[in-house]
Amino acid sequence: WIALGLLHQSRGEGVFGVPSGSVVRNASSHKRRKMIYQPTILVASLSLGSAFTATTSTSVQQATSSTRTALHSTIDRPETAAASSLVPPSQLDSSSVSTLFENRVQKTYGRYPITFVSGDGCALTDETGKDYLDFVSGIATCALGHNNAELTAAVTEQMGRLHHVSNLYYTPGQGLLAEWLCANSCADKAFFCNSGAEANEAAIKCARKHANDRGITDPVIITAEQSFHGRTLATVTATGQPKYHAGFTYGGEMVRGFRYTPYNDADALKALVEEISQTPEEDAASGRKRGLAAIMLEPLQGEGGIVPGNKEYFECARRLCDEHGALLICDEVQAGMGRSGTLWGHENLGVEPDVFTSAKALGGGVPIGAMMARGDAASVLTPGTHASTYGGNPLACAAALAVAEYLSEHDVLANVNARGEQLVKGLQDIASRYPSVLGDVRGWGLIRGVPIMDDAGMTAAELVGDAMEEGLLLVAAGPSVVRFVPPLVVGEAEIDEALARFERAIAKRAK
Repeated sequence: WIALGLLHQSRGEGVFGVPSGSVVRNASSHKRRKMIYQPTILVASLSLGSAFTATTSTSVQQATSSTRTALHSTIDRPETAAASSLVPPSQLDSSSVSTLFENRVQKTYGRYPITFVSGDGCALTDETGKDYLDFVSGIATCALGHNNAELTAAVTEQMGRLHHVSNLYYTPGQGLLAEWLCANSCADKAFFCNSGAEANEAAIKCARKHANDRGITDPVIITAEQSFHGRTLATVTATGQPKYHAGFTYGGEMVRGFRYTPYNDADALKALVEEISQTPEEDAASGRKRGLAAIMLEPLQGEGGIVPGNKEYFECARRLCDEHGALLICDEVQAGMGRSGTLWGHENLGVEPDVFTSAKALGGGVPIGAMMARGDAASVLTPGTHASTYGGNPLACAAALAVAEYLSEHDVLANVNARGEQLVKGLQDIASRYPSVLGDVRGWGLIRGVPIMDDAGMTAAELVGDAMEEGLLLVAAGPSVVRFVPPLVVGEAEIDEALARFERAIAKRAK
């Protein structure tokens, strides 16, 4: 179909024999459709392939029946339609959720034996009616908590008006969301997708193309050891943790073009950049050129144990990127959108990245991701070089705009800092009473981690399980750190209650 369309176009006949700029008639009503057909749009509309045969006449014949149809027309329902062979979900046995998961859902997660059915604010309720204080918030995602009235209203209203049309057209929400993100950051432009991994994929592609445009045939992206950037093949390669690479290599290699360096070690970073900037003689002889494409870092390592970056390290990374014409990329998927006490985590470090990514809290739990860029980096990706079917659709953008409005109008950042200080003080007090169990509290704002001591006799996962029995949801960050990431709207009383439940869990183990 594509080849046929291009052939006709090359002959000046337009696409599929329809003269360029022709107005196509609807065969059933003969009403003129004032639509100029572009090749990409028409090919997409005919993706059913051989089910249709296009002609230059005002009607087309369906190949297997006399039913009349036309481009963009609805196929008439046969006079005698057979009953559907599909079984609707409402007729399937859903009495045991765990059985459905066991039999039908691929086991890519180690799930806790709890089934949640509702939530409100910082609380979740399971199928037995038990309430839990949620300090996981969908892994730092539900920034406004559960059942937030403004977010619910925005999504409901948008769903009743327009939820998706693709990125072939303009939609108001996407433009406004891009404006808000750029107005509240160093970015000039935004690209939208659906998740943190996709946002980081976009950043990686941006960095590679930016390097290729500068004549670098072998672009290298430096990331940090113990980092986490996603689960796609490129982003898991960027993740500096070998355990995530196992089983996904080709000839023992992951995606080429990534190198790793210790986090917060400026000397090691400088040495690696110097090495990368030299092209091996044999490669240079064949016309190849190796060079630094980007340094990609989390302002605070989340999955790596809640480890904040230090200013000297990030200033060094910024300087090295400037000297080598490379891009500084900040992965803000977990730390961004207010969780660190500033809107973006890199604001705590005094640097401006060329590219930074966001997801998780951006939509408050509705899937959306974004890659923001400034300067030359903002114009690297052009039509055809990157895309996303769902990215920035009206529904997701309505959710993100509702989150943005709430953060702005309710001074949520002030709450993040106040509740963060309260949480730190409370955890420090508990650690002073159980010094053989807990180490020094670390993190920013409302992303905090407390290490479990080596001789504590328990792992972070075990302590998380004990806290769950007390009605407190927490999440591990690696094998030895318990992570606290409550909704950004958490209240003073809820922090106090979480601390009390956490201490009760520790006391059970410490006896």
